[in-house]
Amino acid sequence: MANPLKDIRVAILATNGFEQVELTEPRKALEDAGATTQVVAPEEGSIRGWNFTDWGDDIEVDRTVDAATVDEYDALMLPGGVLNPDKLRLDATAVEFIRQFFKSGKPVAAICHAPQVLIEAEVVRGHRLTSYASVKTDLQNAGAEWVDEEVVVDGNLITSRNPDDIPAFSETMIREFARTPAAA
Repeated sequence: MANPLKDIRVAILATNGFEQVELTEPRKALEDAGATTQVVAPEEGSIRGWNFTDWGDDIEVDRTVDAATVDEYDALMLPGGVLNPDKLRLDATAVEFIRQFFKSGKPVAAICHAPQVLIEAEVVRGHRLTSYASVKTDLQNAGAEWVDEEVVVDGNLITSRNPDDIPAFSETMIREFARTPAAA
């Protein structure tokens, strides 16, 4: 199937300090598979990525999180970076947006440090997942089972460890997102 995500709409929730490759590469893979993606952020305009060791590119924001609803999307993708989830978990609207995705049963994909905001949304308890190694103890303390694997799928949750895992993360996201009712 050339476009397995033809009718899938994916929200990419991020803010300043997202790890650039963790947004741009999975986004390209999703769009190449036919998905429509939108960057959703707390602020209008653009957000700036972090490119491994310094500030990276600006990415245009499509919707502000306070104007977006879960009903508009079929799936959620959360890029990591150290700053991005730390800022998002202080934004009550962003945290509630994530919580509502979990309540809806729609797929949520998070890479690297992004599971930190999942902790704030109180949605990791009882889930098996992975993340950047430094988030392990936080996830365990929040009731998650942390494993050191390239990609982990637990119900509607897809997690991955770091930029090296982006190809496997993207492939798994496409496969899992293709199982949503909108793709059928």
